[in-house]
Amino acid sequence: MAFTAADVKKLREMTNVGMMDCKKALSENDGDMDKAIEWLREKGLAKAAKKSSRIAAEGMAYATVENGVGVVVEVNAETDFASKTPLFVDFVKDIAKVVAADAPADIEALKNCKYPGSELTVGEMIPEKVMVIGENIQIRRFARFPENFSVAYVHAGGKIGVLVNLEVSGGIDATVIGKDIAMQIAALNPRFWDKSQVSEDVLAEEKKILVAQMDNDEKMASKPLQVKEKIAAGKMNKFFEENCLLQQAFVKDGSVTVEQYMNSAAKALGGSVKFVDAVRFEKGEGIEKKADDFAAEVAAAAGLAK
Repeated sequence: MAFTAADVKKLREMTNVGMMDCKKALSENDGDMDKAIEWLREKGLAKAAKKSSRIAAEGMAYATVENGVGVVVEVNAETDFASKTPLFVDFVKDIAKVVAADAPADIEALKNCKYPGSELTVGEMIPEKVMVIGENIQIRRFARFPENFSVAYVHAGGKIGVLVNLEVSGGIDATVIGKDIAMQIAALNPRFWDKSQVSEDVLAEEKKILVAQMDNDEKMASKPLQVKEKIAAGKMNKFFEENCLLQQAFVKDGSVTVEQYMNSAAKALGGSVKFVDAVRFEKGEGIEKKADDFAAEVAAAAGLAK
């Protein structure tokens, strides 16, 4: 399978590994992105990488709590300029209000809901907004938490929207705790909320990677497989610490985990808090954008030619 300069660039962004190593990884694995990531990890060059690309698209990710209902939405536009206009921002906030109030099952159901302050539906309002803003607008996704205690956080004016859902006891106000957890999620984007969510397949894959890394280490290569597997099993706590929210070091105080911070902060307020769920939307996450500079890509490809 052939690969392009764009593929090498994408792999570099996903793994934070140098260009030449990324090119070699793709060459060794016939251009297969997932296998190239695994190859880099086995060589000890890359940590766990998300397999979904994160090519930016414009628009806004927004989270809010309306009448006790937590909502997070993503609405896309064509340019950063349009997505920052008051008209677009107000439209996104109105969509969040509709989701909170009407509990639509999906995007199509949402489009059939009445738009706030209008006789039009959301679907009928979209072309009205398109005419005024002058760009295509798409409601991409939403999530809603009607139960428990929700806390919303919006990072960088709509680059990331996070909604955290907590079970709170003791009549305490857990807003600060929820916001701290949401900020942690926005910053580190954990793969799992808790180590109990990590499947056996994922654990087996991680242990396989760790054993392969030892195979490529001069000091460890000669050790028996049984010993390597035992060492790999012992290192899984580090995987949990890096990939699971509640086991991660708390950003504001690295001496405690997020779970320890949450429990101690709630106790200090005279109650208790249990993490239930969360949603993190990043603007443009996974959306492929058309390459704007084909000539530059061709030049880059030529520069990377064997």
